Amino acid sequence: MNRLLLGAVLLGKLALRVTAQGNLQMLTPPGQVKFESTDYKNILRWAAPTNSSCLQYHVQYKIYGELDWLNVSNCQGIHRHDCNLSGATSDVREWYYARVRMVSEKSKISPPTVKLNLSKQDVVVQVKASRVLMRKVHNGVHNHIYVVHPGGKEVGKSHRLLLTLTELKPRIRYCFQAQTVIPRDMKSSDRSTAECITTD
Repeated sequence: MNRLLLGAVLLGKLALRVTAQGNLQMLTPPGQVKFESTDYKNILRWAAPTNSSCLQYHVQYKIYGELDWLNVSNCQGIHRHDCNLSGATSDVREWYYARVRMVSEKSKISPPTVKLNLSKQDVVVQVKASRVLMRKVHNGVHNHIYVVHPGGKEVGKSHRLLLTLTELKPRIRYCFQAQTVIPRDMKSSDRSTAECITTD
């Protein structure tokens, strides 16, 4: 058990990484990051930074020698300053790293832009997220495309940046909206303004 704790305490502190998405402001990192273990119940604790307000915390861990960090499912987007990693760190023969990432709730995500290209047989929907957002979180951004019929009935949803609808019914009005989502931060934009076309 001493081996587990030593690895967790040292590496938990050294691997601490803090980012602030959206508002482009670096925040003071949480302090006093440490593991407390009693009867194989392993709790990661940290202190809030001095300039903190409206913060969410995301905790990850990995086993010594592994490359990938794994999310602790019950410690994503939390407001408290502790995380129970007992289930994730149950093998006393392993050494574990843990880290805490901090995100400001005040930061907002702007909706993506939607561009439509219509031909006789199909419509191509192209979605682009904010350039500033893509530069900051380039590999963690998802976009959802929503297809809406008259009366507000939602008839489809896609997770791609490019959507092609074929075999459209004639004289029907189709509207499209998009939404940007950052799953790791549990944040999403409002839906974009509806872009509509009417088929021939």
